[in-house]
Amino acid sequence: MSATRMGRINEEIQRCLSELIRTVKDPRVQGLISITRVDTTADLKYAKVYVSVLDKSDADQVVKGLRSAGGYLRRELGHALSLRATPELTFVRDDSMAKGAHILELIENLDKKE
Repeated sequence: MSATRMGRINEEIQRCLSELIRTVKDPRVQGLISITRVDTTADLKYAKVYVSVLDKSDADQVVKGLRSAGGYLRRELGHALSLRATPELTFVRDDSMAKGAHILELIENLDKKE
């Protein structure tokens, strides 16, 4: 499969999941949750979904809630997208935003020392 098609599929899965997360009734899935990236295998069997949560103390509980709602999300994703196979979703906590903020803070501290 071409890289551009895989990129479009990943973006479409990301967009649909961002909308579907709001409909999850699990009490652990609350607060400001964003899907930062989706990586789908070439055969469209598996998709790794990177999740970022504003409140870092609840991040692990949010990921557990999303894992338990994975069947619902996969079913609704299958209805929303016209793919031959709906990928199995794996949710992973994404700390890249926090790491980027930390690096930016370190750079700013270096500028202040000079």
